Amino acid sequence: MNIVLNPTYFPDIITTAALVQATEVRLEVCDNYQKQSYRNRMYISTSNGTLLLNIPIKHTKTEGHKKTTDALIENNFLWQRQHWRSIVIAYRTSPFFEFYEDDLYPIFHTPYENLLELNKATIACILEMLDIEIDFTTTAEYKKEFNDQTDLRFLANAKRKNRLVIPEYRQVFSEENGFTPHLTVLDLIFNLGPEALPYLQSLDLKF
Repeated sequence: MNIVLNPTYFPDIITTAALVQATEVRLEVCDNYQKQSYRNRMYISTSNGTLLLNIPIKHTKTEGHKKTTDALIENNFLWQRQHWRSIVIAYRTSPFFEFYEDDLYPIFHTPYENLLELNKATIACILEMLDIEIDFTTTAEYKKEFNDQTDLRFLANAKRKNRLVIPEYRQVFSEENGFTPHLTVLDLIFNLGPEALPYLQSLDLKF
């Protein structure tokens, strides 16, 4: 499968499954930045249910549409500290958090100004955790449609409907909250460890 998709913040399980199953991957870097998308948000599972972790983006009252490449992070808020603390509290009792903690730590303790660069770093971090290598290309111009690639850019839409049903896997808070789907792939990795990659490779991605 030859795919094109948006770089997102610690991608969700379906997006990561598409990455690991693809034969070629092209990252969309020439589109306009979209608010309320997975470009700057992810969802984790906590004892109180699903929690949104959102990266603040700099905005001005006079700006119009801006490119994803121009989206800058608002670092006046201590969002990295907040996100790291939330992840640690949510997953410190998961079977594999300690195993992957050192891989994840630098993302939340390294300054980032540009959202796209951060998202690329989170994808690289995920692939390292999964112990898989993927070579990426990037778009050179924006295209409304792609004839030679499977267009999966819609996966960045956090409000998309008709989501794929994924098989249940063990989760930290499943006894309290039941199974929670459509989370960041970090949830899968912390709970399944080495089993996460076979799980992703086996998903039936019929969009």
